[in-house]
Amino acid sequence: MRKCSFCGNFESSERKLLTNNDDSAFICEYCANAAFSAFHGDEKKVETSEDCVAFDTITPKGLKAVLDNYVIGQERAKKVFSVGVYNHYKRIFKQSDDDTELAKSNILLIGPTGSGKTLMAQTLARFLHVPIAICDATSLTEAGYVGEDVENILTKLYQAAGCDIKKAEQGIVFVDEIDKIARMGENRSITRDVSGEGVQQALLKIIEGSSVNIPPNGGRKHPNQEFVQIDTTNILFVCGGAFDGLNEIIERRVGKNVLGFNQNRRGKKERQNAISLVEPDDLVHFGLIPELIGRLHSITTLNEITTDDMVRILTEPKNALLRQYEKLFAMDGAKLMFDDEAVREVANLAIKRKTGARGLRSIMEEMMTDIMFDLPELNGYEVHISKDAVDKKAEPLLIKVK
Repeated sequence: MRKCSFCGNFESSERKLLTNNDDSAFICEYCANAAFSAFHGDEKKVETSEDCVAFDTITPKGLKAVLDNYVIGQERAKKVFSVGVYNHYKRIFKQSDDDTELAKSNILLIGPTGSGKTLMAQTLARFLHVPIAICDATSLTEAGYVGEDVENILTKLYQAAGCDIKKAEQGIVFVDEIDKIARMGENRSITRDVSGEGVQQALLKIIEGSSVNIPPNGGRKHPNQEFVQIDTTNILFVCGGAFDGLNEIIERRVGKNVLGFNQNRRGKKERQNAISLVEPDDLVHFGLIPELIGRLHSITTLNEITTDDMVRILTEPKNALLRQYEKLFAMDGAKLMFDDEAVREVANLAIKRKTGARGLRSIMEEMMTDIMFDLPELNGYEVHISKDAVDKKAEPLLIKVK
């Protein structure tokens, strides 16, 4: 297949290519328009391949390959997430003219903190050039109470889209910590639940798909301000949460009693496997209302990160932490080198802190601060980090090479 030599997108019915005499180079109409605008100073905004991804060239395997560059492990979750995102945007951009109307499928990610839930959403949003808004469900309250209105989520998306309504209406909203707004038990409380079930009820309207009036600058609504109307029909909602305690609910359902003599015999791996058996009814017992679960059609789970996964996270992704520090050292003319045992020790420390991959950066910052304080003076040196240096039992080894 022929593809544009500038943006790399393949030729399609929606993206026509021009070629030179010997077919050695190609340019698509979007890049040609951008070049015309650059030469002639056309102030009119030109739609380039950065602004409009050729969705007809995207496949679930291609999306998963993008995730593989940044998210280590979680193979099943990456596959489910890729299919969900692919079907969502296929529904928007490839909708046929027949009577069959494709419904929107939102996604629920269940997994421990630092396992990659937010990263997956951010990675595909960046790859697809669509705006994304990330919010914490614990900061939301019902309208009329102190806190942040649920509709302010859409204001964040509108602002992330550069105040372009059309872009915002095709964006992604990630609601994190969705498990923290679960009802405390299945019975309705007599007292007012302004940040739990009330927020779940408020989320129903925008997740299902409706026209919502939002204040463009955020904050509380008041009668005299201007509003922007956003249609949420084509906005993909992704919810994530750790759901601590859900595995006990699942085990009771499948017949493995949490209490009794066998409690200590069940290992960590067996408890993780229980989460993968989650069903919508388990989430109802956890405290999510059935109406909200019914709008989160695709449910997938993420595994807890192991030490081996931590080592891979430190070294393999395109934005791996070790690569970032190596680049920082190279900017000052020094070379950073980590022993294999040192890398594993950093991974072990992150496992002990139980903060997932998110805790790796804080560990690295603590360890590297003293070294980087003297970094401008280490031009021409190799800095070797050993396991003892990670444990702060020894200083890094400095070798002059220039």
